[in-house]
Amino acid sequence: MNNDYDLSDNVSFSSSVQKPTKQRFFVLSILFLSLSVIYLDRVNISIIAANTHFLTEMGLAGKPVYIGLLMSMFLITYGISNVILSPIGDFIGPRKAMLIAYLIISVSLILGGISSFFGFLIGTRILLGVGEGLYYPMQNTFVKNWFPPRERGRANTAWILGQSLSPAIAMPIFTWIIAAYSWRYTFYFSFALSLLPLLLIYFFTSNTPRENKFINARELAIIEEDHSDEGKAPQVKEKASLLARTKIYLTSAYFWMLVIIFASNSMLSWGVVTWLPTYLNTERGFSWGNVGWVSSLPFIFGLLFKIISGIAVDRTGKKGMIMLISALLCATAIFCGVNIDNNYLAAIMISFGIGASSMQLPCVFTLLQGMVPGEAISSAAGALNGMAVGFGALSPVMIGFTLSLTHNFHAVMYLLVAIVMTGAMFAGIFAMKRL
Repeated sequence: MNNDYDLSDNVSFSSSVQKPTKQRFFVLSILFLSLSVIYLDRVNISIIAANTHFLTEMGLAGKPVYIGLLMSMFLITYGISNVILSPIGDFIGPRKAMLIAYLIISVSLILGGISSFFGFLIGTRILLGVGEGLYYPMQNTFVKNWFPPRERGRANTAWILGQSLSPAIAMPIFTWIIAAYSWRYTFYFSFALSLLPLLLIYFFTSNTPRENKFINARELAIIEEDHSDEGKAPQVKEKASLLARTKIYLTSAYFWMLVIIFASNSMLSWGVVTWLPTYLNTERGFSWGNVGWVSSLPFIFGLLFKIISGIAVDRTGKKGMIMLISALLCATAIFCGVNIDNNYLAAIMISFGIGASSMQLPCVFTLLQGMVPGEAISSAAGALNGMAVGFGALSPVMIGFTLSLTHNFHAVMYLLVAIVMTGAMFAGIFAMKRL
């Protein structure tokens, strides 16, 4: 919802007599809800991939590589779309880009529910990747536009929490839906939920605070007080070319180190999301009834670690050290968990490690938003996320291929530990630079 009036003339007078509105926090709650719903669409595959009826109906029983392809094809498309489509947000604005993305996502969910063969289902995952690839970078643009730098650590944490809270709730809900109805209803359920954020984005958000009719001058002054070094009021600048925008971040060594750190995190996350229910069921012997709640543990731990990280980022500013600690905790816990005989203790330890990796996410996005000016943030966020997810796309198929060769989940877990430690080395560089 945009309007034409300019608040700039009223800021100095009104800021002394008005109480600031809290519109930026309402916008942040919309970002949280929107991302939470999107993550429902991603994790339902990991649950239905462990369902015998689904595997039989789609002809996937005993074909782990094909199961991995369901997630990998989504991730490949998602990664490419992040890079190619994210500049759309810099030109038409993040609000319109989000609305287009959510419409594409909604169509993919309906088609997923009526899929009758594997090839068609793969097509719906590709369509989902297009929609989510366009959507995700816009969250960074909103935080960049709506929050002063001193609030971004917690703001990034707030919307990123949807990545943990949503799967934590979805795992047991989806297992119940499949048991009570069928795997198809996980798609219908997600579609129904997607209508709410679509309406909220349309009616209550705007590209920038100055375009929003619900904000007052006092809050606008708070938002803009710390933006001076980052290029204030980008709407009055001449739009830079796409080449000029991309050059800003592609020539930065720090950007490429962030890509490597985020890629290692992405490979761990998507490998776990795709294969953890199968690991718990086949390797650890958990019943179908227990798989749902045990699979939610990494996301519950992740929720707590993200909150800790967001607070620590704003209070200490030591994002590199937080990312390094995150990687070391993750690798150590997974390595120990794999070698514990007690199934429940092993699941808790592995879940703790996976959750600890979530501490990196607020750090990565806060670092990015600080190094890239507003006119290039959608493109930069898309490139970062797209390349990282491109590596993450390898993980589900790589795990499936490893399992087909070794029939041993220990080898898979050790491989994930090595990937996490690769990211730790580059996080150490940020820590040494005190960034």
